[in-house]
Amino acid sequence: MSANDSAADAAMDLLMRTTPSMDTSVAAALLREAKEVFDEHAVVFFLRQGTCLGAVRDNAFIPWDDDIDIGSIEGLHGFDERVIEPVADSFMARGFHVRRSSFGDREIWLALMKHNIRIDWVCFRVRKQHIVHFPGVRIPVRLFTDLKEIDFIGEKFLVPNPPEEYLRHKYGPNWMTPNRLGYAKDVVDNIPDGPMPGHPGRLTQLLITRLFPRRTARLRVLDEGGAPTPGAEVTVVGWGRYETNREGYARFYLPANDVYALMVRNEGREEVLYEEQLAPGKTYVYRPDPAMSSGRIFVLTEEYDRSQAVG
Repeated sequence: MSANDSAADAAMDLLMRTTPSMDTSVAAALLREAKEVFDEHAVVFFLRQGTCLGAVRDNAFIPWDDDIDIGSIEGLHGFDERVIEPVADSFMARGFHVRRSSFGDREIWLALMKHNIRIDWVCFRVRKQHIVHFPGVRIPVRLFTDLKEIDFIGEKFLVPNPPEEYLRHKYGPNWMTPNRLGYAKDVVDNIPDGPMPGHPGRLTQLLITRLFPRRTARLRVLDEGGAPTPGAEVTVVGWGRYETNREGYARFYLPANDVYALMVRNEGREEVLYEEQLAPGKTYVYRPDPAMSSGRIFVLTEEYDRSQAVG
């Protein structure tokens, strides 16, 4: 990796962790440029998540949004994942920094960064007539078979159809009301408790935690005074709900080093941690912020000097 690539990777990591609001005029230019690339390769894509929400609800980018969200679905509209690499090459030829990741059989994700703005292009795979949006929102594939064309930033773009149903699936029934800090809870509340279909069930997870501790992670919940909190409830969204022991630790199965959404409930206080990087075999620490109960991301710290055994 060249020094330029290393610097671009570092800049992308910083964007992901700090989520600064985009310059919407630059974002509009980048989305138009992305459309040119996809049109060159005859790739059908749609606006999704916050970009779709802003386009449909406000006919504008959401002022505090930090990235551009677009998607394609393997097997629909002639899209095949073999075209991903040629598309990525075209973006790089236009000066974009490109990072590619694969998440099992669920999706391939490409982060395309230019002018300090990131375009997230997710190439979804259909499973049981659904695709899955982070952090575990199952959306019927029928909403993407006949995409709807809308006018946005002076161009024609495609969105799920009907977009209102798609946005209810993602953001809940109050999607029409702007909610800068509380939207994460709206999303999480819209996801059923327990493991998503295709994930190991509660008994299987319990067996894994006992037999293969290196495939688990732990979270220690502290109170505002820094003391461990027994009986706190930790939800790993899409995977399950767990309770801390007398030392404040909750142990849970974790399939891979990835970004997860969590909810921590303790003594009447509830906080959604919408994006946290977690890896199997590690222990993390949660500390509440008395001044802020929503909108925090990447706040867990790693605990290095404790055993993985739960007492």
